[in-house]
Amino acid sequence: MGPSLVVLGVESTAHTISLGLVVDGQILGQVGKTYVPPSGAGIHPREAAEHHARHAPALLRQLLERHGLRVSDIDVVAYAAGPGLGPALRIGAVLARALAIRLGVPLVPVHHGVAHIEVARYATASCDPLVLLVSGGHTMIVGFSEGRYRVFGETLDVAIGNAIDMFAREVGLGFPGVPAVEKCGESADAILAFPMPIVGQDLSYAGLTTYALQLVKRGVPLPVVCKSLVEAAYYMLAEVTERALAFTKKRELVVAGGVARSRRLREVLEAVGREHGAVVKVVPDEYAGDNGAMIALTGYYAYRAGVYTTPERSFVRQRWRLDSVDVPWFHDLCANVTNK
Repeated sequence: MGPSLVVLGVESTAHTISLGLVVDGQILGQVGKTYVPPSGAGIHPREAAEHHARHAPALLRQLLERHGLRVSDIDVVAYAAGPGLGPALRIGAVLARALAIRLGVPLVPVHHGVAHIEVARYATASCDPLVLLVSGGHTMIVGFSEGRYRVFGETLDVAIGNAIDMFAREVGLGFPGVPAVEKCGESADAILAFPMPIVGQDLSYAGLTTYALQLVKRGVPLPVVCKSLVEAAYYMLAEVTERALAFTKKRELVVAGGVARSRRLREVLEAVGREHGAVVKVVPDEYAGDNGAMIALTGYYAYRAGVYTTPERSFVRQRWRLDSVDVPWFHDLCANVTNK
């Protein structure tokens, strides 16, 4: 007997074009290519889109061949509909629409941030956690309540990953910036006090980047600035996460998104978890960054819950609030975790 439901996921929100497959609610695999901007430059939306358009067809063939499937085996196509870079989003949406039209199958628009959360819950077998979502484009603390993920704190300007990436780019440490800055900071012999702008439960990271660059211009050794920047950024996260745990009384803290790969951040958050009796669970590295598997998985959940559309009614949304997205499948995953 063949698989009963095969979902293809298309991720193209920023620098990565990735395709993933989910079969009957289990991740089968994923492939991807990442656009790396020229040294000293940020992501150019049009160039990222051109990169994605060049690589998408070959990635689709590679993914299907690797798992012994044909295009006709796909039952549902899910795509990242936002938030993200407009030109890059449209490439993924065009591919998804074309496949849905050719195959005559449903199309599922997926919120990129929700997908980060769902793949982290899936991979860590978490039911109802507090979630810290940290990536190039997201910095927020969320928990599920009354049908949606509700925000308990978020960045007021740039995301933590973007802030550290900007600093790394300006000082010539390359891309991606977070691991490069952490590596540079390992040789620091001191840590400097940094401003830690926290407004209630919200954070501001743009000023940290500016302050760090000012220190470099004043001649402060780069490793010291790198170490100080990282520690300040992570301790800001720790403070607002600690407050959210105290308020929600959650017993699980799930860390999702690309910055979840940081070992130092894990150490800081594990100390917070111990203080509040919460188990800290971190998304595996292969699902931390932008990936097609998380889009396919969330598309599977959404489709099973009756959330899908047609190519004519599909959309992309550069700015799409995570807490505006209904999550009717939330308790289905809780049931799966309880039954394991």
